[in-house]
Amino acid sequence: YAQLLYSGPGGAGNGAVTDVTLDDAADIEAEIQQEIQGMQNTTSKQQALFTPVKIEVQCVLFFKTRQPVEPVSLVHRICEDAFCDKSLKRTRFVKRLTPMTRMGKANERSLEEVSKLVLGPVFHDDGREWKFAIRPTIRNHQAMKRDDIIKRVADLAGKPHTVDLKRYDRLILVDVYRTLNAIAQNILGMSVVSDDYEKLKRYNLAEIYEPTPPKSTAGVTVNAPTQ
Repeated sequence: YAQLLYSGPGGAGNGAVTDVTLDDAADIEAEIQQEIQGMQNTTSKQQALFTPVKIEVQCVLFFKTRQPVEPVSLVHRICEDAFCDKSLKRTRFVKRLTPMTRMGKANERSLEEVSKLVLGPVFHDDGREWKFAIRPTIRNHQAMKRDDIIKRVADLAGKPHTVDLKRYDRLILVDVYRTLNAIAQNILGMSVVSDDYEKLKRYNLAEIYEPTPPKSTAGVTVNAPTQ
């Protein structure tokens, strides 16, 4: 996709996060390390569009990107292609993709700074009026509360935009993680995605390729009493 969209070497300035399952964990890790090594051997750090960053969060791989990569459009294109042609499966282990346009520390001050950078071009520079929703995801983190995040981000989106949880035009994704590496730290990422987020299975490639069958309700037949 890097070659397709950006005509450059692949390797994801901001970030795209992937969730993987734990099945065959050893084999997956070995293959990932092999791919990463191959990326490092074929392109320098200055040239790499995608740089893996170790954050020690279970089942999460993080890639830092640089220009011209734009995480939201990249992830959307991958999921849209998968949705349009489920027969052409391009991934083996990736479950979900989560774009992060900007990142910072997970605290109130950084939340405001990141929000202004991410929301500004969409909600304040565009000139249009949007219906929006906010969806926080919090892992291993207790300092920032879900309701506080929603309230602050909604305030920063501001008027004339309105909240609509079901029929939104834009969805604000806020991801908060506590890393478990040698230097434990709280990180926050944010992006604004389009209104087809649910149609594209919340960017869950596993669900796009192999949707979970809907739960069926067993019918109950009640026979009339015999005379």
